[in-house]
Amino acid sequence: MSSDATSKSRGPGDGDAIGEVGAGERRDATSKSRGPVHGDAIGGVGAGSANEVLSCRGLTKNFAQGGLDVSVLRGIDLSVNRGETVAIVGASGSGKSTLLHILGGLDAPTSGEVLLLGQRMDQLTPLAQGALRNKALGFVYQFHHLLAEFTALENVAMPLWIGAAARNLSVDDCKQQAAEMLNEVGLSHRLAHKPGELSGGERQRVAVARALVTRPACVLADEPTGNLDRGTADQVFELILQLNAKIGTALVMVTHDPTLAKKMQRTLTISDGMIG
Repeated sequence: MSSDATSKSRGPGDGDAIGEVGAGERRDATSKSRGPVHGDAIGGVGAGSANEVLSCRGLTKNFAQGGLDVSVLRGIDLSVNRGETVAIVGASGSGKSTLLHILGGLDAPTSGEVLLLGQRMDQLTPLAQGALRNKALGFVYQFHHLLAEFTALENVAMPLWIGAAARNLSVDDCKQQAAEMLNEVGLSHRLAHKPGELSGGERQRVAVARALVTRPACVLADEPTGNLDRGTADQVFELILQLNAKIGTALVMVTHDPTLAKKMQRTLTISDGMIG
């Protein structure tokens, strides 16, 4: 969803979208080569090109645990360009999800900075951060985080309703755009159904539609198919890539699945709190 709802609905609720098909082109983080299509987006420092939509510089994150200061991220530099697809892989506990949450403005780093569409997140008020997320980011998580009391149409329209004034949209405009996006994910016949009346794959497709309905600059996806069986997971992932290619949004995805990672344009590996 887009916008700032609760932390539970926030994933799908902060302006959602997804990325483009990377025709099997994989770029390793350690090779400081250019992205397959997009200038100087590398595993390390991004060049700050006009195509850059999301970046971080010198990102660190520490947690206090049992009286100890535990370092989870230790100086992450990353740049993502418009339309680019990037997989982030690593062992459990390596900091992948923490990095994704910080990139999305859902958590604050201990040090370093995150820039979204050229704006430093730490220099914005919470209200301004929420507005920027709603405009520029989409979120998809392992769990769909749909609101149980609302229909599929209403769930997908929610990010548009939240940002309706800024987009100059009426309620009917929001519903129409939501219906169009649900049609894109093959659920035009499920508009009036609530999450409890949908299958697992259908619920995740609604979440994908909600992420993309605002046509964000970048979608952040955390194991988006992790709760689905292999066949359904492959279908949902291909749908995400197809829609990202159509809309032209960037996609940054955390995954444990090497098969999915290979379909992204770049693969970055986090180890010991660093990309390398």
